[in-house]
Amino acid sequence: MERIGAPVKTDLERFIDCMEYRSSDRRPNHELGVWPQTVERWRVESGGAVDGWTWDWFVGEDAIGLDRREYIPVDYGFIPPFESRLIEETEDYEIYRDSQGIVHKALKAGTIAGGRMCMDQYLDHPVHTPEDFPDIKRRLVAGIPQRYPADLDQRIERWRQRDYPLILGVNCAANGFYWRAREFMGTEALSMAWYDYPDLMHEMMEFFADFIIETSRPVLEKIHVEYFTLNEDFAMKSGPLLGPNTYRTFIFPHLKRMVEFMKSHGVRYFAVDSDGDPTPLIPLLMDAGVDVMWPIERAAEVSPQEWRRRFGRSLRLWGGVDKRELARGPEAIRAHLREFIPLIEEGGFIPTVDHTVPPDISWDNFRYYMDAKRALDASGGDVAKA
Repeated sequence: MERIGAPVKTDLERFIDCMEYRSSDRRPNHELGVWPQTVERWRVESGGAVDGWTWDWFVGEDAIGLDRREYIPVDYGFIPPFESRLIEETEDYEIYRDSQGIVHKALKAGTIAGGRMCMDQYLDHPVHTPEDFPDIKRRLVAGIPQRYPADLDQRIERWRQRDYPLILGVNCAANGFYWRAREFMGTEALSMAWYDYPDLMHEMMEFFADFIIETSRPVLEKIHVEYFTLNEDFAMKSGPLLGPNTYRTFIFPHLKRMVEFMKSHGVRYFAVDSDGDPTPLIPLLMDAGVDVMWPIERAAEVSPQEWRRRFGRSLRLWGGVDKRELARGPEAIRAHLREFIPLIEEGGFIPTVDHTVPPDISWDNFRYYMDAKRALDASGGDVAKA
């Protein structure tokens, strides 16, 4: 890679250089975001340094030098949504139904700005049998005007002049095949449905692919984008939540035609997001044409280095910075970042924290991490200068 003295690139040029394994002025500086509890901690610790921050890190944050990205706000959700309502409330918890039709039991302790300190317990979901699916389908009518901003054409004129990456759909807008089925049915019921209701599951996967394709089509006929993300979260620490044979039978054909549609309509890269360890499914994703995996959650014993060795340069990698190391302080952060030097030099890798930043990471440690990460490029890989 070129270093100090290289011509300054735009955020778009730098992103494409990285994705195509080319030299550039530096690698993209991206991050995912923080917990609301982390925001509160840093407001106390930073002495006002975070005042005025947007906290929308997928788009950017000038104060920490995050590169700019923009997202086309297509609504891939329920129209109409389910009616949200509070079912029960005590001093310790609340039970409510959300706009997805899911009934939650949520602990109140530690909640800030709607962000819980632990995951909710999910008590009920809208689909129990094939007879329930038509009510889901009527809420997912593709391509209707309500799914697009009223000023889409004006935005497209501006985006045609962009010098930053443009993405179809905001993060977690187009949740994937497994993710949406889990929202419809719940993890346990979905795990059984592949066997108990195979016809329903074939119908559901085909319907979902058609919905994403036909909702995306009106936008992609007007403008090309740098990438599209299918958020899946179909893995846990010990491996995927469904096996490769199940994935191949029910999801793979529809993922493949979705990827083919996207790339034939000007989407340069197709990304899949999953926490946990999805390694056994990655060959199928790559066979379908997926270009990127993120965020590479290190607590699941996966790493970008191992994935690069195993899957090669056809799979680009985003993430992989172990959030647990950031909590340990500067020496641990320096040692951890050094591990990424070969990948950063090679390209096809954008280092970010492997999920949103939790509140056990101090402001000083995070600031050190961001400074060290930027110095990793500017100093030719010498994080000791950070």
